[in-house]
Formats: sequence, C-alpha cells, structure tokens
Amino acid sequence: MIPSSDGTGLKRKISKGIEAFSYDAPMAEKLKFIKYKKNYAANYYPYLGITDEMNYTPDIDTLIIGSDEVFNCVQNNTNVGFCPELFGQGTKAKKIISYAASFGNTTIEKLQKYRVADKVSGWLGDFNAISVRDENSSVIVEQLIGKKPELNLDPVLMYEFIEECNAIPKNVTETDYMILYGYSGRFTAAECKKIREFADKKHLRVFCIGGVQNCCDRFLDCNPFEVIAYFQHAAYVVTDTFHGTILSVITHAQFTAVVRSAGYGNSEKLTDLLRRLGLTQKILDSLDNLEFQLTESIDYAATDKIIHEERSHTEMYLREQLG
Repeated sequence: MIPSSDGTGLKRKISKGIEAFSYDAPMAEKLKFIKYKKNYAANYYPYLGITDEMNYTPDIDTLIIGSDEVFNCVQNNTNVGFCPELFGQGTKAKKIISYAASFGNTTIEKLQKYRVADKVSGWLGDFNAISVRDENSSVIVEQLIGKKPELNLDPVLMYEFIEECNAIPKNVTETDYMILYGYSGRFTAAECKKIREFADKKHLRVFCIGGVQNCCDRFLDCNPFEVIAYFQHAAYVVTDTFHGTILSVITHAQFTAVVRSAGYGNSEKLTDLLRRLGLTQKILDSLDNLEFQLTESIDYAATDKIIHEERSHTEMYLREQLG
C-alpha cells in the first residue's frame, strides 16, 4: 500500500521511530531498526519488481489478488483499510481471481457492524473464482455470496525454498542465538522477561527480526533469503506472526507461536494455519510453558506430507483458472 500524500505516512514513520527508543534494547540496535524501516522500500521492493512508476489499471487477461490480508478491510491502521481496488474494482482485467486471500481479523460480524457487508458482497460477486487461506475468510465469503471458496495454503509454503532456492546462504556467521520475530513492541514486558530468562538459561542471545523488543540483544537487518538462513540455524524461535510461523515450519525450527485475540489479533489466521498443519500443540497458551513448548520435539514428517498434498491442490486450482 502506498503511503498517503497528506503526510500521514511521514507522521507514522516518525511515530514508529520515537516508539523504538522506548524499548529496553541496546541503542545501536534501536538505530539499526530505524535505519531498516527508513530504507525498507528501497532495499526490498525491487525483489518484487515494484518501481516508482505507477501502473494503473493495465490491460491484462487475468488479475490475481492475494495473498495475505488483502481482504482485511475493517481495521484502524491508516495505511490500509477499505480499499475497493483490493477487491478487484476498477480493473480492466478480463478475469478476476484470488489466491490464498485473507480477511485477517475482519469477521462477518465486523462487516455487518460497520455496514459494509453488502458492498463487500457485491465486490466478491464480481470474482470469477475465489481462493482464501483460512476458515474465517471462507465463512465470510460463503455467507456473503453463498459460494464456498477454495481453501489454499499461503504461497510461502507452496515453494520448496530450502531445496530449490540458491539465494539462501548456506550458513550464518552467528551461533548460540534464538529468534524473536514480531512487530516492534508486540511482545509485552512480562513476555520479554520470560523469554530473557529462557535465553539466559540456555546461554543464548535474543536476535529480533521484524521489530525491536524489550529483550533484544541484536536486531537483524537482512534480506529475505538471509532471514530464512537465520531461521534455519536458530536454536529456537518465538513468534506471534503468521509468516514467522511459516518460516519456522519451512526451516523445521524448534518454535512456538503466541496467538493473540486482544488488540490487533491474529487468532483467526494463526490458529487456522497451525490446525491445518497439524501443529496446534505449538500454540503458546501461557509464558509459564515457554521452555516446554520450545524444547518439545516436532513431527515435521507429518507436516511436510500435508504441505506436499496442498501444493498439488494449489497447482490444480491455478492451472484450472489460468488455462
């Protein structure tokens, strides 16, 4: 999403920068995080082929919308929100489909509460085919347009990164670390205290990815392929994000996932993901169980089998829709 031109985007960046200084982390790591945020677009948009040139309503055969929270249209983040374009409106495409789209923490009740259910229903009705990635999104689509959508796993799980991606470094220079992956400040002081106690007990440093936390020893500013390498070689991973969980799975990491219902919750998508992968036991319901959750062995053979089957399902869906 392109930041608004009225200064809101700049104000948000300044606010995030000021917020970073409040965390109990080394000053050098706070400054590294601020630099990471400042240079994020310039460093990482090129991986996606995104340039400064606008490409409004091009003439295309098929528009594929997704993945991630493209349908999450009822939220208080000023950078995103009720955007008709994310439902395919205004396109010149001859065909509109979605792949692994998600309503995030938008629910049917919220759409009705804010009186936008009818409008979203009309937009969804314009799709030639709809694929979502979680049960909450499936329920919304079915209730709004009376059709059950395809259910596909997130595309990050659909590619064999570890075996096929040569851009991933074989090793990292660091050892004896665990990863804490989440947006800045999402882990509370109490949570960070428990994580610090565990890290100290295991003689590990806490490396933060995505944001700075109160128990951060080092913030990692690295490209997406290096992130995967750090996950591969981490002793443990604690995350409260959807894709932090996915990266843990594809690297067979010892991990646990914090599911949140309050505030900007993640329970709709994260609980569903872990259920579909047969990993609900990795949900961290209490920080008192942190050590057990992180050290308990994981049967990744069973999970890999599920992922392999879902890859075939995804290929069939896309081949059918793309002809």
